Amino acid sequence: LKSLGYPRIVSLDSFRTPSFELVAHILHWLVKNYDPSSDIPLEISTEGDRVLFVKTIAQYLVTKAHIKINPRRLYAADGYAVKEIMKVASVLYDAISLESGNSETSSFHRDIRSNMESLKTCRSLASMISEKGTQLCNLLEREADLRDSRSVVISRPFEFGTLQAAVNDKLQQGRTQLEQMKTQLDQVRGDEANLRSKIEKKKQELDRVEKRMKSLQSVRPAFMDEYERVEQELQQWYQTYTERFRNLSFLEQQLEDFHRIEQEQFQEAENNMRKMQNKLREEELLLLRDVIPSVDLARSNIEDEERKPSGVYYRPAPILSRWRLLAKYRPSARTETFAASKVRRYIHHLVPT
Repeated sequence: LKSLGYPRIVSLDSFRTPSFELVAHILHWLVKNYDPSSDIPLEISTEGDRVLFVKTIAQYLVTKAHIKINPRRLYAADGYAVKEIMKVASVLYDAISLESGNSETSSFHRDIRSNMESLKTCRSLASMISEKGTQLCNLLEREADLRDSRSVVISRPFEFGTLQAAVNDKLQQGRTQLEQMKTQLDQVRGDEANLRSKIEKKKQELDRVEKRMKSLQSVRPAFMDEYERVEQELQQWYQTYTERFRNLSFLEQQLEDFHRIEQEQFQEAENNMRKMQNKLREEELLLLRDVIPSVDLARSNIEDEERKPSGVYYRPAPILSRWRLLAKYRPSARTETFAASKVRRYIHHLVPT
């Protein structure tokens, strides 16, 4: 690098730690020495810029100088990157050494910088030659088909009058096509003039509208104060509306919960009432089963007492009075039903006072 004229001092210790900035500066300087007309920006501030810079350098060296380098080693910017840099530096060093080595052959060596324009011209000519060669090859492929037609046309005798008439027809066709092209060109020019005039009108209208808009923006409307005041009031009313709407939604939810709980309690009360009715019905049936045999027993004792002979006293069996019997088997006032009242009437009918 020193023999090539690199402005900085570079040693092997510079690459013991990765230094992408130094590698990028060396590569950019080498490419500029190889081709001063190259336009590769030295932007390595971000990771994407560094990757793009390495890819651009590698692609440029492959296409322009036919030097293949490893982009990954260059991106690592360590000791392996030195080998890739030496590939480019060795080409430039060999060119300088050949130019200064032999005085007899120095006239045949040319400066690379001065010959870059001719190199570009040669490349463009080479691409043009390849295109023309492809076209010529395609035309020669049709030679087998056109040979017979050409032989027939050449062998056929032509009369001068017929040939002149054919030429005149072709000339007339060319003149007609030329007139048509001129007419179309005049129409296009007229359309272009109309379009230009319309564009100018639109530009003028646009300028007027922009000026009008600027004037309207600079002028404050008379109703703007009232509009701002109404807008503030509307914002306050909207806040009030949102609060009331939320409160109403909350109260509706509470009301629905209350109705649901009330319905559950009502259903539970109905179930309890139904159970109580079933229980009272069972108690009434048990009461009927216990009272009727006792009443029959009391009645039979009374009849036996009446059949006893006079003068003999027998102590009668204790007979429950009607009120004691009622008091004994009478249900509470809370559980009294229609069936219990029927039982009391039946006992009153059987048991004497």
